[in-house]
Amino acid sequence: MTNAVQTQVNITIDKEHLKSVSPTTGSALYLLGKVKPGYDLFRETHGHGDDEPIRNDSTEYTLHDGDKFYSAQQILNPGSDC
Repeated sequence: MTNAVQTQVNITIDKEHLKSVSPTTGSALYLLGKVKPGYDLFRETHGHGDDEPIRNDSTEYTLHDGDKFYSAQQILNPGSDC
């Protein structure tokens, strides 16, 4: 079994500049970014494709310097007064 080499990269979660090891897990990114319950995390992608959803579990993600992430409500309720 080979051990993956971890490196530290600069990322942004919800406009906050942070450092993370790469590779890392989705749950570690949720903790690092202090993502609120009821929100999902996404990695911005280049071009016209959909942004990448990040699972809040042990799924491993390879990060790159400058990656940008944002959180969004899981359920949107237009017209709500919240």
